[in-house]
Amino acid sequence: MKRVVQLGIGLALVAASAGFGQKAGGQAGTPTPSGARGSNPDQMRKTALALEQAGKNAEAEAAWRAFMTAHPNNPEPYAHLGVLEARQEHYKEAVVFYRKALTMSPNVPNLRLNLGLALFKGGELKAAIPEFTLLLKHAPPDSPEAQRLNILIGMSHYGLAEYVEAAPYLKQAADRDPRNLPLRLALAHSYLWSKQFELVLDVYREILTLDPDSAEADMLAGEALDEMKDNAGATEMFRNAVKANPKEPNAHFGLGYLLWAQKNYPEAAQEFKEELKNDPDHVQATVYLADTYIQMNQMDDARLLLERAVRLDPSLALIHLDLGIVYTEANRNQDALRELTEAAKLAPNDVNVHWRLGRLYRTMGRKVEAKAEFDKASTLNKAADEDLYKKIAAGKTKPPEEPTTTETPTNR
Repeated sequence: MKRVVQLGIGLALVAASAGFGQKAGGQAGTPTPSGARGSNPDQMRKTALALEQAGKNAEAEAAWRAFMTAHPNNPEPYAHLGVLEARQEHYKEAVVFYRKALTMSPNVPNLRLNLGLALFKGGELKAAIPEFTLLLKHAPPDSPEAQRLNILIGMSHYGLAEYVEAAPYLKQAADRDPRNLPLRLALAHSYLWSKQFELVLDVYREILTLDPDSAEADMLAGEALDEMKDNAGATEMFRNAVKANPKEPNAHFGLGYLLWAQKNYPEAAQEFKEELKNDPDHVQATVYLADTYIQMNQMDDARLLLERAVRLDPSLALIHLDLGIVYTEANRNQDALRELTEAAKLAPNDVNVHWRLGRLYRTMGRKVEAKAEFDKASTLNKAADEDLYKKIAAGKTKPPEEPTTTETPTNR
């Protein structure tokens, strides 16, 4: 089954739940380094700080730049200029100032954290991880600082789709904050997408104690059960999700997909329609609703949906395959050939595409092309059979592995 549960937890959401904020390096009261020089440096510094704290960014920037010119060996103005840039969401510029300050003095308070946060918020997650990791090494294990850093590191890996790496950090953070629902949802997603399905169900049970009506949690459990080949359990979970929140994005689509895979086309069609009521531009729901119509021999209804879907997203092979089928049935052979050829480009290993192309070429009297397509289909089928044979043979000499889930073409 495809991942019908999309990334429902933004980095900012989880970060905000832990109270992250940009802090200025060198707070008021911090002595000016002995390298500072010039007349009345304390007054210059106090003026710049006052303007910054009043939210007067332009004036504060000018004051810190004046201080920096007068005291070029002092890292503090660079740190504060970084804060001002970050405050305006100019994260790349902030990073430049923070790195400059770090080269001058790595001990300015909050400087490395601010650098990591600017990288994190600016989307440079891979670069942020080493900064947070270094800070975590020196943070007391049970401190709020360690909790924040575990979340930041975990969500950085999460945003990079490094779910195996994200899970341990999110688990530590979730264990320390038993009431934090967003953290548990992120952890459950990480387990799901790293194929640790039993652990998804463990987190699901924890989520139920916080929110018994969490449609998103039901969907996560449903996906895990589907991957574990528990069709009945997966379907029940998605039914629970739809019941808990009929407006939950992808809930109806997920249930519809499971019903479609079970060849329960009338009920699947109804679920796809419900998804489209919530999101009229939901491409997958449009495509699979059209496919259910093909399965039920409602070709005109399917065609209208597919011609709309191809305008929404022409990159999906199933759209072109199904359009090819619809046009073939309507004796629009040239249109069918165009669509099936495009489907073959997008999904060159799809047996059904080559088989359909072969039939179409044969109908058009193009015997050479027909034979080539039938040969491709036969070769792909043979390769699949050989792969299955190897797995069966291997299974006789060692314990069976968890089967790999792959999406199969529609049976026609």
